[in-house]
Amino acid sequence: MPSRAETLEQAARLRAGFEVAGAQPVETPILQPAETLLDLYGEDIRGRAYVTSDALRGEQMLRPDFTVPVVQMHMAHGAEPARYTYAGEVFRRQEHDPDRANEYIQVGYEVFDREAPAEADAEVFALIAQALDGLDLRAATGDIGILMAAVEGLRTTERRKAALMRHIWRPRRFRALLDRFAGRAPVPASRAALLAAADPMVEAGPMIGKRSGTEIVERIAALRADAAEPPIAEAELRALETLLAVRETMPFALERLRDVAVDLPQITPALDRLEARIGALQGRGIDVDRLEFEASYGRTSMEYYDGFVFGFSAERRPDLPPVATGGRYDALTRQLGNGAEIPAVGGVLRPGLMLELGEGAR
Repeated sequence: MPSRAETLEQAARLRAGFEVAGAQPVETPILQPAETLLDLYGEDIRGRAYVTSDALRGEQMLRPDFTVPVVQMHMAHGAEPARYTYAGEVFRRQEHDPDRANEYIQVGYEVFDREAPAEADAEVFALIAQALDGLDLRAATGDIGILMAAVEGLRTTERRKAALMRHIWRPRRFRALLDRFAGRAPVPASRAALLAAADPMVEAGPMIGKRSGTEIVERIAALRADAAEPPIAEAELRALETLLAVRETMPFALERLRDVAVDLPQITPALDRLEARIGALQGRGIDVDRLEFEASYGRTSMEYYDGFVFGFSAERRPDLPPVATGGRYDALTRQLGNGAEIPAVGGVLRPGLMLELGEGAR
């Protein structure tokens, strides 16, 4: 195992390489305001953050990653193009895997650029790949934006689409909702009885929890309205399932997804962006004919990703987390921009894992 000093030296080398590529080095406080930021990370990180309270500053947390604080810092000073790099500790609780570190060094590279998003995607991926050169890693890519576009264009209610969008990062819950909205899954008996009751509150017991009686009645009314809606069309459902199953090298994946777009035409703009990204990656010397694309990739990662996603993993060490990950997060700049926004993409590396894998290769 590499020592802390060795890991810090490796982190410094990586950050210096990103500075040569044009990035400005930045620092963010280890202690971050929790109230605003935790919701942006999503359910997984929210459950693994170290949270405390401060009498003056309210709820605080130890930094679980750099991207959100860097975006917040950048958007506080406008939405101009920029490139940043950083290196430092991040903290995440590991309640289910005691062998994984709950504190580790992270190095990253972030690009804010509205002129050429495909080129920015390729730039970040290529720089990360270059930094990992010599390690036996599998690279995988995906695009959350394609699935989002597919859901947003379904011929169903806005309420159903909002529920599916909310659970894109939880595949099992997403699948269960899809089956329910398509009429494939029966309504649970307890819910069916509740919806059929003339007044479901008549036999209700004492009020427990935070929901008021009015909120409960409104929720029941919404469930009744949803139950009366027609199911999602079978053709749309089959096309969505085909989309989710796509796992090919990039050019073949694009070809298959173009076929899916016959039934889901709403994904065409996202596919055009994928095609432009493939060209940009080729321009950076990436062998796209060997680069894998998985339509479902990234659905268990950070919930602020809304486009291109990628990761590098050691297949011979399934016990290790990904060595590097990244993706596009345009919506995050809107959420933190106070009316301003700018397309953005970035990636992070774990220098400690890089050293550990390098030692194993010798």
